[in-house]
Amino acid sequence: MVSSTWASYPRLLTPIPVPLTALIIDDEPLARQELLYLLQSVEGVEVLAQGTNGIEAVELVRAHKPDVVFLDVQMPGLDGFAVLKKLMDKKTEMPQVVFATAFDQYAVRAFEVNAVDYLLKPFDRKRVLKTVEKVRARIASKAGQEIATSDATTDARLDELLRLVEERTQPAKPNSGKVIVRAQGRLLLVDQREICFASIEGGAISVVTRAMEGQSNCRTLEELMDHLDGEAFWRAHRSFVVNIQHIREVVPWFKSSYQLRMDDAKKTEIPVSRAQTKRLRELFNL
Repeated sequence: MVSSTWASYPRLLTPIPVPLTALIIDDEPLARQELLYLLQSVEGVEVLAQGTNGIEAVELVRAHKPDVVFLDVQMPGLDGFAVLKKLMDKKTEMPQVVFATAFDQYAVRAFEVNAVDYLLKPFDRKRVLKTVEKVRARIASKAGQEIATSDATTDARLDELLRLVEERTQPAKPNSGKVIVRAQGRLLLVDQREICFASIEGGAISVVTRAMEGQSNCRTLEELMDHLDGEAFWRAHRSFVVNIQHIREVVPWFKSSYQLRMDDAKKTEIPVSRAQTKRLRELFNL
């Protein structure tokens, strides 16, 4: 009797995740392996293929027509932005695009169009899961609105995305001005070429030159970077921005990592994050 009573209730079913097909495009083997491992742990995600450069990315997207492509921003030859432009030029049906980057400066402003998300290296499992759910939600939303969406609206969205891509791929204008540094109760105008490095700790940003050390009025390193020459300054670590011209020595460190010895008075040693090792090797042909 009890059994038949319970049998009369409908069975509660766990929703099956919307299946996704994906491509991984990255010139770094370790980054591809790491992302593949994380995606394979997500139910309903099938990685169809992997590519190592932008040319392969275009070919694989056109061949496989994936739901989503995880695309490295910086690759030799055809970078992630150029891949998008080439796909649009070829009138290819655009998948959801998730940029993978080690550089915070690419992570926000370039990806304000609905179809784009980003992941910062090194990858975080929770962030990957969140991104997958975001992709699924966008695909579901797109399916629901597909009938109501006109070709003109779709073209407008792609045009907006292309505009942002072109803005981000244009060379940054050198910023060789001065920045304000608070030191000894004074507000000093410091030529940014004299800055060796800047660091953040406890929400305060320190700016160090060969002759002095002070505090910046900026609230974040990202904000400070907006005032600096992007060709000369590099975010070597989440907590450090360095002036490439003031690096005195590259010091091999623990487990294939590196530190930078600067030419300030203290010969400060600054860690290079694992995500920035590739950029270090590019800078100095290591």
